[in-house]
Amino acid sequence: ASGALLYCDDCETPIPPASMAKLMTVLIVLEQLRAGQMTMETRFRVSEYAWREHGAMSPGSHMFLPINSEVSVRDLLRGAVIVSANDACVVLAEGLAGSEAAFVARMNRRAQELGLRSARFRNSTGVDDPEHVISTVDLARLARHLILHFPDFYRTYSEPSLTFNEHTQENRNPLLGAFEGAEGLA
Repeated sequence: ASGALLYCDDCETPIPPASMAKLMTVLIVLEQLRAGQMTMETRFRVSEYAWREHGAMSPGSHMFLPINSEVSVRDLLRGAVIVSANDACVVLAEGLAGSEAAFVARMNRRAQELGLRSARFRNSTGVDDPEHVISTVDLARLARHLILHFPDFYRTYSEPSLTFNEHTQENRNPLLGAFEGAEGLA
């Protein structure tokens, strides 16, 4: 509850965050919602880039977004959180900032504002990039910030599955249900 660091084993060393990078993507979206810049019903178009590079044609996690379709922020957020959908993250990034690159600049600015000294984001998804890094202690700080500032949204992380576009996928967090108290943000 205090935010005190209880245990640290090389936790200051920046590492590739993989899909944990999506925590920052989700934070930016939630902050824009709170600021009234959009609503959960706002719809963003699925670009060819999001569809081809991060959708069903790609090897990464996705939510089967059809090219050129318009999808609500609510569905995109749920896809990003529950099934770690890379296509959803790119659509959110493009919809909010015009391009993923512009969104990533916003992610890095926000990380610095939050005091996440090790964070160097290179994309909205966590897809491998040698310069895309953050320490585990900064990931913990980011997760705590999300929980404290968006407690109503936090329960989304523990939803067991997502159905979208006639595809049902299970939550990709392997810790859910593994032991009491495991409820998300992995």
